[in-house]
Amino acid sequence: MLNRVVLIGRLTKDPELRYTPNGVAVTSFTLAVDRTYKNAQGERETDFIPCVVFRQLAELCANYLAKGRLAAVDGRIQVRSYEAQDGQRRWVTEVLGENVRFLSPKDSNNPSSSAGSEDFGSFAHEVSLDDDIPF
Repeated sequence: MLNRVVLIGRLTKDPELRYTPNGVAVTSFTLAVDRTYKNAQGERETDFIPCVVFRQLAELCANYLAKGRLAAVDGRIQVRSYEAQDGQRRWVTEVLGENVRFLSPKDSNNPSSSAGSEDFGSFAHEVSLDDDIPF
């Protein structure tokens, strides 16, 4: 069986860092990923994909990523469920990030400026998950 996802997109808002009751860091963020084709009106559509990372990777993502920044996430799709306050079962599909590459410079104030002309290789910073997931 294979469950592998690689995404490159921009964060829709600043990442949210929190800690589990056991003290494990968890950061969640949403990536806006453009589709490769155009719709009937000639416009590209975008998917908004929720991502979550744990431990040291979570803390690094919270410190180095921000709204509008370009990032690559390598991980797997995870589907989980929980019981909402109204008693209904809710399902969540998200990408569990195992590796993250920061593709925008840390001091980039204008993430939409000519992304195609920048040399992101010189700014890339790769981090990965070394420990097991806490569940």
